[in-house]
Amino acid sequence: MKKVRLATTWLDGCSGCHMSLLDIDEGILKVAELAEIVYGPLVDIKEFPENVDVTLVEGAVSSVEDLEKVRTIRERSRIVVSLGDCAVTSNVPSMRNQCGVTAILERAYLENAATDAQIPNQVVPQLLPISRPVHDVIKVDVFIPGCPPSASTILNCVAELCAGRMPEPSLRYKFG
Repeated sequence: MKKVRLATTWLDGCSGCHMSLLDIDEGILKVAELAEIVYGPLVDIKEFPENVDVTLVEGAVSSVEDLEKVRTIRERSRIVVSLGDCAVTSNVPSMRNQCGVTAILERAYLENAATDAQIPNQVVPQLLPISRPVHDVIKVDVFIPGCPPSASTILNCVAELCAGRMPEPSLRYKFG
């Protein structure tokens, strides 16, 4: 049986969804039987690969870097999953939308700086005017809400996708 090529990525969020993924404990053995993890924060691959079967996307699209990454993911993935409330609704990252980018940068790098106050122009990705859910910028195939989704929810979804079935998250999963 050919293994599913599985990728995960983390955009603007807290990494709680990836922590829930790690919490599947012995369920990881089931995933290892069905899938080859080809990209993600747990593997040392720098460029998103071609021909990915399933990609789990955690976090909102908040920077130019996020936007470029998620567009590449859509081009190279057969199925894209919005994993967690930040990816599904832009949740906590969208709290900045009412303030504007300039106000956020000034607060973070000028008003709260103890020394060398300056807004960085290198290393820190350029912020988009607003933080957006993943489906606002690319087609998403499966939505898994939760902050974070439970380990059992993630395991169920991944197992269904690896078995070639589309999960019905709306029947099992909830926000929050």
